[in-house]
Amino acid sequence: MDATEHWPAIVELVDRLITVGAYPDSGREAILASLHDREEQRSTGIGGGIAIPHAFSDDIEEVTAIFGRSAAGIDFGALDNAPVHYVVLFLVPREQYTLHLKTLAAIAKILNSAGVRTQLADAAGEPEILDILSLKATRA
Repeated sequence: MDATEHWPAIVELVDRLITVGAYPDSGREAILASLHDREEQRSTGIGGGIAIPHAFSDDIEEVTAIFGRSAAGIDFGALDNAPVHYVVLFLVPREQYTLHLKTLAAIAKILNSAGVRTQLADAAGEPEILDILSLKATRA
């Protein structure tokens, strides 16, 4: 990730979703507002160098997620006050609260492993990161 601060990191990830065609540009402002409202409620920095910003959207039909890695770390106001190195931003279709909870739990379970975080830190780039996360997701 290029961003070094909390909110710019979220914007960077949303913009990347739009760039790759995973989220419509027409929904950008609405989803950023939803994510901002969620961040105002409580930090999505869960500790251990992990943040999981998330929101509901009317513009998607299935869970949409993106992973970001920050070597320097980002202050997300995490519960343990540690900088965040791994950000998984996900969006869930509106009214799918159960799916939201399952997705949040699955992401937290995968990233809760110190071994997985070490693999992600050592990964050379996007293909290797995707391999690590795909393999762990099939086991979660």
